[in-house]
Amino acid sequence: MNVLALDTSMGACSAALLRHDGGGHALFARQETMARGHAEALMPMVADIMSEGGTDFAALDLIAATTGPGSFTGVRIAISAARGLALVTGAKLFGTDSLTVMAQDPSSLRIASGAPFAVAVDARRGMLYFGLYDGEGRKIEGPFLIAPDDAAHLLASAARIAVGSGAALLADATARRGIRIEASLLDLQPSAAFLAALAAGTGERAAVLRPLYLRPPDARPQGQDAVARR
Repeated sequence: MNVLALDTSMGACSAALLRHDGGGHALFARQETMARGHAEALMPMVADIMSEGGTDFAALDLIAATTGPGSFTGVRIAISAARGLALVTGAKLFGTDSLTVMAQDPSSLRIASGAPFAVAVDARRGMLYFGLYDGEGRKIEGPFLIAPDDAAHLLASAARIAVGSGAALLADATARRGIRIEASLLDLQPSAAFLAALAAGTGERAAVLRPLYLRPPDARPQGQDAVARR
């Protein structure tokens, strides 16, 4: 099975090709931290890894993308690319949320040491994207858009680790409840490399990929009080 994975949901852009040859596999990946410019960076990354992996697009069996939460524009970039490539190649689709991909990162699993842990991403405006996972990175609850104090209330009694850009905010909230958790991996981002492995390891497939938006867009249609255009 040949899997192409794409992520543009948060503060990085990444693409990965997981190529299975008989009993072995090879991974070719690119990732760059960036606040913007994902649309311009993604397809050159894809071209690089496909060339490096010596794989034709027609040989792809599965195309995976993170579906959010994340930035409104960023989430749509990977999904649109995955849809387009699947249409051209006939490959199947797989999608999952960006927090689950972060939970599957070996750095997260190593720090968790087999115990439940939280993924907390700063969603701005005093809110978190929050998910709770077991020691193997499997989802228990989430993802939610939630205030840190409410996330602290949901935190499992055994969870004492939080990873992600919102981990410190969650740690502060739990401290106010008399609970101490360790905030780690504050720069953690979703990675297409771990998305590819997740996609290859499951039989789940999606008929269509849709963005997972946990908050309404900032831009709103003009109401009746808007000034009429001439």
